[in-house]
Amino acid sequence: MVKLLEDLGCHDKELSIVLTSDETIAVLNQNYLRRNGPTNVLAFPMQDEPQFSTPMLGDIVVSVDTALREAQEAGEDPLYTIDRLLVHGLLHLLGYDHENSEAEAAAMHREEQRLLELIREEESHGTVGS
Repeated sequence: MVKLLEDLGCHDKELSIVLTSDETIAVLNQNYLRRNGPTNVLAFPMQDEPQFSTPMLGDIVVSVDTALREAQEAGEDPLYTIDRLLVHGLLHLLGYDHENSEAEAAAMHREEQRLLELIREEESHGTVGS
């Protein structure tokens, strides 16, 4: 995540990552978004608009249960699926949205793919997390 934050111009920012169960994320989904059932990832920004006036970007919560199911269904490595969900959550914290319009969804998808490629490059060089 450090390399991604640096790439996104957030080298001095922080975020919280929570890996949890379907049960816990379902409670959060209901309490905060009024949606029933579990979801794969939730992002809770520290501010309504990402103006970066605080070092804390927010919280990303990933359901490992859902991530494992999605990995199996997509034939993905589970760690890749979790990376994908973390990137998705991070982009939400930075103000990206995929529910407002097709154009915004396409822009978010392109940025997700770019960041996932950055992760793959880092993994191939053995520098992930440094």
